[in-house]
Amino acid sequence: MKRGEISMEVIIIAAIALLVLVILSVLVIRSGGNVAKECLNIGGECRSGSSPTDCPIDEGLVYSPNNCNTGQVCCIKLTNPDE
Repeated sequence: MKRGEISMEVIIIAAIALLVLVILSVLVIRSGGNVAKECLNIGGECRSGSSPTDCPIDEGLVYSPNNCNTGQVCCIKLTNPDE
């Protein structure tokens, strides 16, 4: 092999690595599309805030560590079983 040439093996390995990187990027982007769905699926609501104290207990809401968008917290309404 001459100086400055790249072998076919190196090109194939680089192409496979690039393909794997693209596939992983697509999977990560797709999974983060709407993180608030997890909170909504359990009957919660995403509210503005950054800490568990941002869920007002006087409204019957408690913090849940489920995903919401940045700058929001997941609050779940406590229900009375007698209602």
